[in-house]
Amino acid sequence: MRDAGARTAVNLFLGACSLIIFLPFFFMLIEATHSSSEILQTPPPLFPGVRAGENYASIIATVPFWRNYLNSVIVAAAITFLSLALCSLGGYAFAMLDFPLKRLIFAAILGTVMLPWLVDLVPWFIVTTRLRWTNNFLAVIVPAAASAFGVFWMRQYISSTIHPALIDAARIDGCPEGLIFFRIVAPLLGPAYAALGIMNFLGSWNNFFYPFLVLTNKYMMTLPLALNLLRGDPYRGMDYGVLMLATTVALAPVMLVFWAASRRFIAGMTAGAVKG
Repeated sequence: MRDAGARTAVNLFLGACSLIIFLPFFFMLIEATHSSSEILQTPPPLFPGVRAGENYASIIATVPFWRNYLNSVIVAAAITFLSLALCSLGGYAFAMLDFPLKRLIFAAILGTVMLPWLVDLVPWFIVTTRLRWTNNFLAVIVPAAASAFGVFWMRQYISSTIHPALIDAARIDGCPEGLIFFRIVAPLLGPAYAALGIMNFLGSWNNFFYPFLVLTNKYMMTLPLALNLLRGDPYRGMDYGVLMLATTVALAPVMLVFWAASRRFIAGMTAGAVKG
């Protein structure tokens, strides 16, 4: 009985926390169907309104929203795919292969994590302009194609979950060195791929500052830049209903990706936490 009571109390507490977390999303959905004047009333509206169509028309009239949406999908998908591929290869090399200066190179890679991201901003912007990548997706994709954290993450996951004997057995069986990773290691990295993929997708989907510098054409902008344009003229005030509707639509891929990979994401985050 005591265990059942404790379990019920924990479930009630978690349910209350989930409700608190869900409330901002609930109000965002409600406000997406109202005008700014209705949203700013006291108390605020608690039920859907009838302004969703007008808010959508305002979005389309202000920015090429669906083009910006497609831009974000392309950029986020490319960054996620390249990061998973390159970071897993780098992590495998540092975890399972022996080569000269291995520890020194890995330490240098980890050392870059300690550098503020603003330090890289000016040099990379100069490189971008000289390569004529302004208003080109390459200016956003290439800097994020691999990260020190991603290499470290994959190295730690491979070291903790894949025994070197498995790699040695593949070599003894005659598997070419170049195919060991793709045939033996990569199929076992599902949780690590899911966790790192979600983090990369969220980071690239929400990235604002650097795209703001290099993507100046309205038709090349990603969603965060389009949402910034929807804030409107600060002297006229912000149309909250329009902004909430656009934000609601922009959140859909993030929620979908997390829902699709949530179980593997949790498995990847907890890998190595319990030994048995």
